[in-house]
Amino acid sequence: MSSVDETESHLPPRHAPLPDLDGGGRRDDHRTPSPDEFVRVQDSEEFGDLRSTFRRFAFPMTAAFLAWYLLYVLLSTYATDLMSTPVLGSVNLGLLLGLGQFASTFLITYLYVRHANRRLDPSAERLRHELEGDL
Repeated sequence: MSSVDETESHLPPRHAPLPDLDGGGRRDDHRTPSPDEFVRVQDSEEFGDLRSTFRRFAFPMTAAFLAWYLLYVLLSTYATDLMSTPVLGSVNLGLLLGLGQFASTFLITYLYVRHANRRLDPSAERLRHELEGDL
């Protein structure tokens, strides 16, 4: 028995560690769309609306977060007196703003998930059902 066989001896006989690349793992009630169908959906008004809805959220949020991060870095570098201002005991403004970076990351993640669930996912699901023919 080779070393590969020994390491996989505990697995079921028909174990396949990688998915089938021929699409054999797809459910029978879905079909594989043709390239022309993908182009048709990409050119559709609903897909354009979906893309612009995503961009209207993602681009401003990304720009705002990058500006906030850059402000923090610049303040840390050039406004050390401001950043070392005591707020509560040995906690200073720089530490609070640094922790604010983490808080803003979680907030942005929450806002995106909420936005996607409400605005993006329903349209994307309709387009997927249309392409796969299960509507």
